[in-house]
Amino acid sequence: MSPRQNVNKMMQQVQKMQAEMQQAQEELAKETVTASAGGGAVKATVTGNLELVSVEIEPGVVDPDDVEMLQDMVMAAVNEALTSSQEMASKRLGGITGGLGDMGLNMPGL
Repeated sequence: MSPRQNVNKMMQQVQKMQAEMQQAQEELAKETVTASAGGGAVKATVTGNLELVSVEIEPGVVDPDDVEMLQDMVMAAVNEALTSSQEMASKRLGGITGGLGDMGLNMPGL
């Protein structure tokens, strides 16, 4: 295969990968993960593209004398949901970008 043919083949693979990445990102935006804290008293739901879409708090955990505990539970639930969302995205996008090494490309951040 000539160098030009190699470049053309590589460009086709990159274009295919870009289309797959776009599709995966659109799908991730529709998927959600939910995490909880305080034994389920606080729940946070995040999309696959790291958008916080809901926070649910059981009324029984709202204590005006201990707002700090509620804040800590909300923070813990949101952070856990964000971590789960990042892991989901990494698995989904990693399968697509894994082929870059086969093309001799090393693209940090993908």
